[in-house]
Amino acid sequence: MINPVFETQRLQLSPVLEEELDVLHKIFIDPYVRRYLCDDESWALQQVEEMLSESQKLFNEKNFGLWLIRTRDNEEVIGMTGLWYFFEEEQPQLVYALLPQATKKGYATEAAARILEYCFDELGYQYLVASCDRPNLESRKVAERIGMKEVEERIVNGNPLTFFKVERSKT
Repeated sequence: MINPVFETQRLQLSPVLEEELDVLHKIFIDPYVRRYLCDDESWALQQVEEMLSESQKLFNEKNFGLWLIRTRDNEEVIGMTGLWYFFEEEQPQLVYALLPQATKKGYATEAAARILEYCFDELGYQYLVASCDRPNLESRKVAERIGMKEVEERIVNGNPLTFFKVERSKT
């Protein structure tokens, strides 16, 4: 099993481990995070446990899943990022979420850019997609900052979603 750990200028991204279930759960139940990422539902610990189990399976089989985002200076967990299957698509989407105290500092962009680089350079993807609730301006800005372009809008479960895509550069 490959568990890719990445470092950026300010962050460390590491696959979520079984013993970090409570940490991941805290992210998903945070009101700021769940507003958009969880359709404002508070997820039970069991739901997050199932997601963590799926993430570990994905790392074993496909070398991706969910990573915790930590600051390098004090190792504080400030969010999560990863690649996850949504909407029956053939390839996983980029996903990211930060706790409110970590927003507006460029962390989501830094983490998402590193996952994008991994997708193209290590996994060999030709493109990557991300989606977010249309009103989620912060997530839209992150997608745009890493070079994604808006390609589609859809209503999914009554929510307006915007889809972004970036192609692997030919150079």
